[in-house]
Amino acid sequence: MADGPKLTAPGKIFVVLFIAVCFGGAYYLYVSKRPAAIASVAPSSAGTGANVRAEIGVAYGTEKQRWLEWAADEFAKSSDGSQIKVNLIPMGSIEGAHALVAGDQRISVWSPASAAYKDAFLQDWQVKYNTNPFVKEEALTLTPVVFVMWEERYQEFLRKYQALNFNTISQALQEKSGWAGIAGKPDWGFFKFGHASPMASNSGLMALVLAAYSYHQKTKGLELKEILNTGFQNWLQQFERATSGMSNSTGNMMREMVLKGPSSFDALLVYEAVTIDYLKNAEGRWGQIRVIYPEYTAWNESPYYIINAPWVSDGQRLAAQKFLTFLLSERVQKESLQHGFRPANPNVPVRFADSPLMMYAKYGVRVNLPKICEPPSSEVVNNLLAGWQRSQGSR
Repeated sequence: MADGPKLTAPGKIFVVLFIAVCFGGAYYLYVSKRPAAIASVAPSSAGTGANVRAEIGVAYGTEKQRWLEWAADEFAKSSDGSQIKVNLIPMGSIEGAHALVAGDQRISVWSPASAAYKDAFLQDWQVKYNTNPFVKEEALTLTPVVFVMWEERYQEFLRKYQALNFNTISQALQEKSGWAGIAGKPDWGFFKFGHASPMASNSGLMALVLAAYSYHQKTKGLELKEILNTGFQNWLQQFERATSGMSNSTGNMMREMVLKGPSSFDALLVYEAVTIDYLKNAEGRWGQIRVIYPEYTAWNESPYYIINAPWVSDGQRLAAQKFLTFLLSERVQKESLQHGFRPANPNVPVRFADSPLMMYAKYGVRVNLPKICEPPSSEVVNNLLAGWQRSQGSR
């Protein structure tokens, strides 16, 4: 059989290009007809209802653990959540900030207990990355810090000192004979007060901030010269050397107090929400706990920061936004109230018969708060932490 006509070099090139165009066109038609759940999502598709397949890591303050675990399980049952895997990473608030600056690629959302460390974090981030680290920020819930103390010991404390505050706690911590000198109760041992570590946990940092505001009797404009004041430094050093606990988790400290009773702590500085979550557990084991609001307190707003980092993709940011929308929905915000938080969604009420803020009034829980302090500057925060580290030198 005779051979067919042979293709010249230009003809061969034409055939190859023709095949490539045909194949490319067919592939385009295939991709364009795929279900949206499989197609990748660009940032411009936000709000169009397109599903995504993404995995996000949420580094969160452990005071929110019970609520966030419930919320993540409920989110997984939703249409959006079925396409998004949420990895909850429990971390102390400041611990999470340090992990982000160090480049922890598990984290695409950071949700500390409050914005108290935000300015200090921004400085560290911009030194290393020279960018704005946040795509979006939104408050999830509100809660103040409170003192909690075993009721029986609180009543004895009041007989001696008339009030529970940073100053009287300091006096009790310096009582060399402990409860023997405070209330004639030598069997109770030393007076034991605790708070979380300021180097890892927001509540620990808030202990220093509120102690400073209380010492200087003001609610805003805390100045560096007041932090460096010799009288304050000596008082704070004495106070902190006698304080115990120093866990990276406020929730773990409250859990320990409830599990072990007064042998672990007589009193703690913790979040109101954590306290409410454990009130009933405590009463069933060791007796009633009293909630006392510091004269100088502050809101902890559980900010939700969607992170602008090299390792966070556009799809992950979109997924993080979908999870945020779910967390702020009325149903999920109502559940946060059951865990002791004050919802950030203004449509969710807190004053009604079955609200924990009303139900637990007999323990000292209250809706209205005393003097609210503003977050201090990063300069003040950094020097408070530096002074605290010095106070720990001989421990």
